Amino acid sequence: MFGSAVLCFLLLQTGVLAFHIDQDDSLNHQEITESAILSVTLQACRSLALSEGRDFSFPPQPYEAASVAQACRPGISSKSFAEVIELIQDKNVKVDKSLTFFSAKHHFDNELFNEGRALIIEGLGAVKASNREGNFQAARKRLGKILHSLQDFYSHSNWIEMGNKRPNTNLLRGGTSIGNIADRARATCRSCDGDDCTNNILEDVLRDKILTSGYFKLWTFFPRSKPAGKCSHGGFFDGTSRTEPKGGINKDKVDSSHGHLHFQAADVAIAATSELLEDVRRAAGDRVFLEMMGISTGKPLCFCIDTTGSMSDDIDAVKTVTSSIINSKAGTAEEPSIYILVPFNDPDFGPLIRTTNPTEFKTKINALTATGGGDAPEMALSGLQLALTGAPPNSEIFLFTDAPAKDRHLLNTVNALIERTKTVVNIMLTGIIGLRGERSTNHGQYQLSRMLSSDAQLFRDLAEASGGLAIEVSKSQLLEATSIVVESSSSTLVTLLKVARSSGGESGNFTFTVDDSVKNLTIYITGGIDKLTLTSPSGVSQEGTTGPLVTSSQFVGNFHTVRLIMQVGLWKMTLVSANAYTLKVVGQSPIDFFFTFVEPSRGLFGGFDTVDNRPRAGVNGTLMVTVTGSNSAIVTDVVLVESSGPGEVNGSVENQDGKTFLVHFDRIPSQAFVVLVKGQIGNSSSRLSSVRFQRQSTTSLKASSLSITADDSDGIIEPGTTFSVPFSVRTSGAGGTVNIQAVNDQGFTSTFPSTLVLESGDSANGTVNITAPVNTTSGTEVTLTIEAQTSDGSDANYVVLSLSVLKTVTDFTPPVCKLLTLQSNCSDGHNSSMWALTLQVTDGINGTGVDRISLRQGNGTLNTTLSPGDNNTIAVSYTAPCSSPTVELVVVDRVGNVDTCIYSVIVTTKTPMTTKPLTTMSQSQTTTSQSLTTTPQSTTSFSTRVVQSSLLCFTIVILSLGFNLPG
Repeated sequence: MFGSAVLCFLLLQTGVLAFHIDQDDSLNHQEITESAILSVTLQACRSLALSEGRDFSFPPQPYEAASVAQACRPGISSKSFAEVIELIQDKNVKVDKSLTFFSAKHHFDNELFNEGRALIIEGLGAVKASNREGNFQAARKRLGKILHSLQDFYSHSNWIEMGNKRPNTNLLRGGTSIGNIADRARATCRSCDGDDCTNNILEDVLRDKILTSGYFKLWTFFPRSKPAGKCSHGGFFDGTSRTEPKGGINKDKVDSSHGHLHFQAADVAIAATSELLEDVRRAAGDRVFLEMMGISTGKPLCFCIDTTGSMSDDIDAVKTVTSSIINSKAGTAEEPSIYILVPFNDPDFGPLIRTTNPTEFKTKINALTATGGGDAPEMALSGLQLALTGAPPNSEIFLFTDAPAKDRHLLNTVNALIERTKTVVNIMLTGIIGLRGERSTNHGQYQLSRMLSSDAQLFRDLAEASGGLAIEVSKSQLLEATSIVVESSSSTLVTLLKVARSSGGESGNFTFTVDDSVKNLTIYITGGIDKLTLTSPSGVSQEGTTGPLVTSSQFVGNFHTVRLIMQVGLWKMTLVSANAYTLKVVGQSPIDFFFTFVEPSRGLFGGFDTVDNRPRAGVNGTLMVTVTGSNSAIVTDVVLVESSGPGEVNGSVENQDGKTFLVHFDRIPSQAFVVLVKGQIGNSSSRLSSVRFQRQSTTSLKASSLSITADDSDGIIEPGTTFSVPFSVRTSGAGGTVNIQAVNDQGFTSTFPSTLVLESGDSANGTVNITAPVNTTSGTEVTLTIEAQTSDGSDANYVVLSLSVLKTVTDFTPPVCKLLTLQSNCSDGHNSSMWALTLQVTDGINGTGVDRISLRQGNGTLNTTLSPGDNNTIAVSYTAPCSSPTVELVVVDRVGNVDTCIYSVIVTTKTPMTTKPLTTMSQSQTTTSQSLTTTPQSTTSFSTRVVQSSLLCFTIVILSLGFNLPG
């Protein structure tokens, strides 16, 4: 057993692949994962486009996130897709950077094959359950973790050495055999011949197809034991590789013990990753799968609404705006990808309503009524917390209220969620001055209440911290103000500049750079304007909001909107106001960026680890910046700009690969700040060769002298049981008592220490115990926020965890299709004739029941009916023209087991006849028939460096992989 200090040190030695840029040609987990994601995403996009009657064109190879996103949804930003890929990659490599590094089953080490497969199957079930509930962030994180284990199987076992060219499909299926696993007493290896390990696996093991993997124990200056005759993982840090038989069999890199097979292992790992993604895709359906991947239409439309008695005018305004948005954006690239509604009052809030159906959302909005109230404060922060955990990251939330927040104790939690999700919160305030005017059911009766300006300050601060606007208007002005800001929301909306000043009286001088990708250039100002001067790049100046540089302007309440002419170059602006104000310059552009703070791994491998909460204050720090939407945008300057003041910290930029940039700062500001990125867009066109661009993050960030980490390596809660989350708090400042708070968005019962005592520069540990009720739905996502705050409240940090509730799964068998009848009248020259079939889909006596039957291929009409008296049997009928002779059905049960049933008729040149088709073509079996054209077996392999093979070959490979069980 290692002491805690030694354990901590050893953990820091891991992370071989995290943000690591190999100097050789080896492929790492990130590249393998991205290659498969791009290919399967393109397949899903093509399938969805064809089903919707849209044209689809594949992007040029090599595939990239930006080109794939544009092929899938022309006109959308690729930022969300790129961020999802990075999140999945990050969760993948973190399996090597947490306590799971020491878990053999997470890496298929030590011949723990059944245990490793159980991890994958459980995780796959959690991914599918999360997708069913629309909890995509939880699904993405879980997906990254299980992909690491899946990929390690091909590098750490002898699957490749046995001559296999395709994945072991049964790794995804419970209740099946993954092969003949070596007995513990069976010898599997001999010592390597010096550094040559090419023939160290025993011949009888390969001949008899005996599955083995290398043993691994971290080297501690002494050889480590392993069972006699067993293979080792190999490498410097494997202590067992120094014990007979010496050497190893891993294929992690080209210079590993079995590095000569690295690319073959990577090929099959890509195919296996694609196979798992295909399984997730078929279980979810194309549209849901693409949402999980961050490929969708416009931004989510998310309303958080106070429904107390005085809010009837506000609710009417929301109804009108909702109807306008749905009617104007339906069928366009800016149609909201998801609709979210969270009502709140006092003492209730919620439920969260989430739908992709605009008609259903209209119905829910129109059903809102303003009732109750009495005392002014409402549960605004509880409603906002629910919206923040239910909306996708980088969303835009609109909160409507005319009363103070009653639940101020949630302020730190809400701020943490805003920082973590980078969600913009716009707050529409209508009750600050004068009568609150809460209407009772008897018209004309009012209750006196008011929201003072000091009460409204909390909302102003939240909006400013998120990069949103606090718009203060009368109820009669609300519709106009809401329409302006909501209807301008776009998936390609970018921020060029945002500043806030907490006091007026001084002139503010600002500049911002506009590139020619920017459209709809707009200035938003909340607060008073005493004087505004604008100067265009061409040198033309104007004062006020009317003139040659402004196409239109509006003034509603405290909200000013100024729309500028388009002119590329450096704009200048001077703003004078006697009061506090916020200034925001936005436009629409495909070019954007995202970032994360990272810290150098202190181990021998180097690389960087992501910082999942606030960075350390007052010391140096590093930022990883990724540019999206352009292949020629180069970052030249990155600045940390104080959110409410003139302070700036300039960074030193290192170009990593033309899209990703490492930025080093001598210190991280102690005040709240935003990230300002500047650069240059250049290509072979002289017109663009010197164009400058500028983008700014919306959400204000804070640094902290506290750091908090938590271990959620499992992250799956079984209903009715208690799940423990260990956490640790460290301070780089003065010691003392730290207050602890743990909040979850589901209201589950939890226990945790209320305080921890820290010595300066030291850490203290605690545990949160959380219990999900027995009746909790599988797939429910629990967002757990653990906060640490100094006793005087001057400093705080947090960690936000996504946990998944999953009931124990015992059903691993997909539904089965049984053909009942097939009638065909198809003959040459009569494609207008029809053919039809009927079949039953059942999930067996012990199955969980059929959840979904969908049409994946075919232009016919599908009808399904629940069989009378049998909840596990669905009657299916399908009718199609002879011009569409093949139908492919996807059948899914309630825990995500999925299969494909394919039927086809032959169009003959003779008289019409009845044709008997193949019963079923599925992942689990293949039946032959003379009258059906079957999918051919393919030996096409995946390219590992770039997926160069055609996606038609890709589909054939995925199908054929499913028809061959491992030997």
